[in-house]
Amino acid sequence: MNRKFKIGLFWLLMIGAVAGAAYGYHETYGVKDTASKQLTPVIIGYQKADPVDISRQHGVLAKTLKKAGYKVTFKEFQSGAALNTALNAGNIDYARAGDVPPVAAQANGMDFVYVAAGADKVHGSGIEVKKSGSINSLADLKGKRIAYTKGTSSQYMVLMALQKAGLSTKDVTLVDMDQNAAAVAFAKGTIDAWATWDPYSATAEVTGGAKLLVDDTGLAKNRDYLLSTRKFATKHKALSKTLTKALSTDMDWANTHQAALSKMLVTTLKLKASVVNKMLDRRSFSMGAVTSANVKEQQAIADEFYSQKLVTKHVNISDYVID
Repeated sequence: MNRKFKIGLFWLLMIGAVAGAAYGYHETYGVKDTASKQLTPVIIGYQKADPVDISRQHGVLAKTLKKAGYKVTFKEFQSGAALNTALNAGNIDYARAGDVPPVAAQANGMDFVYVAAGADKVHGSGIEVKKSGSINSLADLKGKRIAYTKGTSSQYMVLMALQKAGLSTKDVTLVDMDQNAAAVAFAKGTIDAWATWDPYSATAEVTGGAKLLVDDTGLAKNRDYLLSTRKFATKHKALSKTLTKALSTDMDWANTHQAALSKMLVTTLKLKASVVNKMLDRRSFSMGAVTSANVKEQQAIADEFYSQKLVTKHVNISDYVID
């Protein structure tokens, strides 16, 4: 074997070794890429500053679900109606909603089930009136203009408040408008009372000369719920349990780290710290299994809406809870 052949063979072997190493390096990362692609996608819809948004920002939920084999994507929506539409269309897998939107959706044929239930918001929800006005009791609402938002907890709240006062919807003028429009109308004085919830309530009280005529105590709960379609929830019971547990962990953090949470929400909501702190001082956070008490609360809403002919289908809430 001559010298030139030996040198040529040496370089040929070296090139092969380098190429092999490079191929092996590519394959190693290829395996990692493949593994990452094997994470099952799950999409969760939320509204700004709700429990899912808090969990999203805290970051534990996404990490917990990644360990369980899921890649979480969060999608923000401006209203419960938009969330309902997206969930029904299959564009999201889970949605955080209040207590009234799922009842309205179920009555309209959307097969949404309750995956988890959160804390109520009774102390930050209620009917706002002007401190300087003449309305000092529910009875004083007779003949007044009351703003609310159709298909939300505020609608049920107004019905319960009027019943408590011995009034009916015929005794007042109900004005359906979104909460931002209601805030403007309240400030201008074109409405006399406003059925709303935090942070709108806290903002009106801290900066708008408002007072809570009554809060939701004894009227409604304005509770958080995690929803999914029956088809998805039935196939993903383990995922739902893992998600609920992760949300519960984040809600425990929210309850014990109010200063950090306040700072987070001041940025998220673009509100004064005084407003956010008022909101946080009168509520707590949780997320857990749906209880019989939750079913009873939702059934009361379904019964009331049906009796008032606000929906055409009577909903049996227990049919929408998956074991």
